[in-house]
Amino acid sequence: MITYQGLNINTKKQRLNEIPVRYVKGVGPARAETLKRLEIETVEDLLYHFPRRYEDRSKFKPISQVKIGEYGTVKGEILTLGGHRIGKGKSIFRVKVGDETGAIYAVWFNQPYMKNWFKSGDKIILYGKVEIYKDVQITAPEFEIITEEGKETIHTGRIVPIYPLTEGLSNRGLRSIMKNALDKYLDEVDEALPSEIRARHKLLDLKQAIGNLHFPEAEALRQAAYERVVFDEFFILQLALALRKTKIKEADGGIAHKVGGELLGSFKMLIPFRLTDAQRKAIEDIEKDMASPKPMNRLLEGDVGSGKTIVAAYALVLTVQNGYQGALMVPTEILARQHFNNLNGLLRPLGINIVLLTNAVIGESREEASRMVEDGTANIIVGTHALIQEGVKFKNLGLAVIDEQHKFGVDQRSSLKEKGSNPDVLFMTATPIPRTLAMTLYGDLDLSVLDQMPEGRIPPKAYWVGEERRQGIYKFIAQEVSAGRQAFIVYPIIEKKKDKGLPARGGSASGGKAATDMYEKFKREIFPKFKVGLVHGRLEDSEKERVMDDFKDGKVQILVSTTIIEVGIDNPNVSVMLIENPERFGLSQLHQLRGRIGRGNQRSYCILLSETESEQAKKRLKALISTTSGFNIAEEDLQIRGPGEFFGIRQHGLPELRYANLVSDVRQLEAARKEAFNLINCDGDLSLPNHKQLKEIIKRKFSEKIPSP
Repeated sequence: MITYQGLNINTKKQRLNEIPVRYVKGVGPARAETLKRLEIETVEDLLYHFPRRYEDRSKFKPISQVKIGEYGTVKGEILTLGGHRIGKGKSIFRVKVGDETGAIYAVWFNQPYMKNWFKSGDKIILYGKVEIYKDVQITAPEFEIITEEGKETIHTGRIVPIYPLTEGLSNRGLRSIMKNALDKYLDEVDEALPSEIRARHKLLDLKQAIGNLHFPEAEALRQAAYERVVFDEFFILQLALALRKTKIKEADGGIAHKVGGELLGSFKMLIPFRLTDAQRKAIEDIEKDMASPKPMNRLLEGDVGSGKTIVAAYALVLTVQNGYQGALMVPTEILARQHFNNLNGLLRPLGINIVLLTNAVIGESREEASRMVEDGTANIIVGTHALIQEGVKFKNLGLAVIDEQHKFGVDQRSSLKEKGSNPDVLFMTATPIPRTLAMTLYGDLDLSVLDQMPEGRIPPKAYWVGEERRQGIYKFIAQEVSAGRQAFIVYPIIEKKKDKGLPARGGSASGGKAATDMYEKFKREIFPKFKVGLVHGRLEDSEKERVMDDFKDGKVQILVSTTIIEVGIDNPNVSVMLIENPERFGLSQLHQLRGRIGRGNQRSYCILLSETESEQAKKRLKALISTTSGFNIAEEDLQIRGPGEFFGIRQHGLPELRYANLVSDVRQLEAARKEAFNLINCDGDLSLPNHKQLKEIIKRKFSEKIPSP
C-alpha cells in the first residue's frame, strides 16, 4: 500500500491531507477505523492507496462461448432466481442469467441475503471462473447490476483494480469507496510538478494519472499513469537529496586542510604496495574535498579486499598533519581492534598516536584513552559506538570516518560528526551498492568507487555441494591445514536450543547445524589433531579478542564461527571457508563472508554446503558461484530480494519508496534525478513562486530536517 505524501497539496478550500477519510461517502467512523489499519486516515491517503494488481474484465463473451475452467465476463438478463436449503444450516442461492446465445447460473452458498440484490429482468454483468455442476455456473461471481445503459461500471466490464486489503474490508467495498472519493475530490488535486518537466517527459497530468491508476480507461493509460506517479515519487526524493547536498556544499565553518607536507610524504613512503588507479583517484577526490572550506561528505565504496583502509588512512594522516584529530568508527569490536592494529603498525613510525576506544576498554585504560582524546594527545581514535557516548570529548575533530556505515543508524552517524565543528566526513562500505539504490540512498553524497583489486590477489573459488560431499570436504580441510593453511567453518546459528526459532532463508531452522554443537564435534571427533577455536556474538569481548588473536597468530588452525566474522577479519593464511546452511544468509552477506578468504597469494576455496529446495535460495547460491564481483552480486541481490529488503533504506532515514520500484523503474529514477538536480541548480532554495508547492511538499514529506546520511 502507498501512503503517498507528495504532489497533492492544495484544495480550493482545504488540503486533501487534512480531510479525514470518514467524510468520504460510504466510510463513516467505523469503517474509518478499519481503513486506519491500511494507514489510510485522510482523503489523500485514500487517493494514493493504489491497486496492487488488475483484472481485465472488459472482454465480454457470449454465454455459449465461455470455457469451462477459465475466467470469463458475460452480460445478460436475470431470468429466474431462488434459493433452498441443502442440509442443516446450509443453503444455496442461484440466479439464472441468459443472453441470446444461452444461459449460465450464478451460485452462492450460505448467503441467503443475496436475494435482496436481484430481481427478475435486471440487466447484469458476471465475472468469475466458469465451472460445470449439473449446469454451467460461476460460483460467487463478481457482479454488477446495470441500472442504465452506458453508465460506468467499477466491478466488472472493465480493467478492475484489486487493492491491498485488511480484515473487514472487501475489494468490492473499497472500490465503491474509492469511486466516491474520486468523484468528489479528484478535481481538487493540485499539480505541483512544473509544466516544462511534464512536457519534456510526456507525463500525464496528476488528476488523469490518479484516476487511471484506480479505474484505467485502457491499459496504455494505466501504464502512463503508473509512470507519472513513479516519476513523482522519485522526483520528490531526489529533490530533497539535492537540497541537502546544496546545503552541505554551502555550509560555513568547514575545515580547509592543506594538502601535501612532510608527514604525508613519509606516509606514502611507508605504503608497502603499489596503489591501484582507483585508489589514487579516490585519494585525489578526498584531497580536493578536504582542501575545500566546505565540509566533505563522501562515500567510499569498494568490494571486499579493494583497499579502502589505506585510502582512509591517507585521509586520517592528512587531517593529523593539519593539527586535527581523526576518528574511525566501526560497528564491531573485532573490526575496531583490527583497524587499530593495522593503523598502529602502519602509522606509529610516523609518531602518530592511535587510541582504541570500545566498550571492552574499561577501568584505568578507558580513563587514559578518554583523557588522550580530550587533550589532543590522541591523533587518531579508532572505536565502536563508544566514540559517540556522552563522556567522550574530542579536542579538535577534523575528520570522521565511518566504516560499514549502513550498520549504523542515522542518529549514530550524526552523533560522531557533532563531536567536532563541521568536520569532514568519509563514509565507507564494503557492500557494493547497486547503482539505482546508491542514487536513492546516497544521492546527497559524493561517491568514490574502488572497482579494482590490488595486484597479486587471487579471487577465491566458490563451490556449491550437497550433503553427500561432507566427508570429502572435511578431508580437504584437513589437507589444507596440514599444509600450513587455516580454515573458517561458518554457521547461521550459535546453538540450537537458544536459536531454535530463528527464521530461515529458504531452509528450516530446525534442520540447520549450530556453531557450538559442531565446535565440540570438530574438537573431539573430526579434527582432533588440529587446534579448533570458536567465536560468536555471545562471547565476552575479552574471549573474542583472545580467540581472534590466536587465529591470526596461527595458534588456532580451524575457526568455527557465526557471521561475526562477516567484516574486518584479515588473515591472508586462510585458504578455505565452509559455510553450512548458506541458504539462510543473504547474497551480499555470503559475498562478505567469502571476502574473508583469498587475501593472500595462494588459491582459496569457499564451499557452500546446502540441500535447500527453495528456488530463491538456489538463485542466491548460483549467483555467488558465478561471479566474484561484489558489484554484480549487489545487482543480482537487488533483483532477487527486491528493494524493500535490501539493506539501508530504513536505517538511512529516508522515506521508504512505496510505489516506485528500484529494479524495474530505473529509467524514471534517472530522469527524475536529473530533473531534480537541474531544478536545484537553477533555484537552490525553491524560492521561485512556481516552486512554492514543491517547497511545501519537501517540508511536509520530510517533516524534520532532511536526514543526514
